[in-house]
Amino acid sequence: METDKSSKSIKGRVIKTKYIFSENYNPKYANGAIGGVNPFGEIVINFYFERAPLPISQTMEHGVSAEPIKIAETPSDLKDSTVRVVENGVILNYDTAVVIKKWLETHIDTLKPLMEKRKQ
Repeated sequence: METDKSSKSIKGRVIKTKYIFSENYNPKYANGAIGGVNPFGEIVINFYFERAPLPISQTMEHGVSAEPIKIAETPSDLKDSTVRVVENGVILNYDTAVVIKKWLETHIDTLKPLMEKRKQ
């Protein structure tokens, strides 16, 4: 991804970019995001993975039938709950957000025909 800011300042020159990956680089799966504009005029995006909750404990009765019978579960509201695991987020200024939006739109346009084929 090339930012408009750097391309304006280096127009007409060939620049080689080297990528340095942190030892802790570990891409994460996200199926949602939450955030907004902070008091400094920056866009904050927190990515999350949403899933059904897992019980902390279960009490089962064994031996009555082929399958164990669940007697109790903690917490008791598992069926009415969801879990959002937030592991990372980004803070973008306006210019960077515009460039990333354009970058995303380009890749979405590339994927669109493939996704439409899958639906058929």
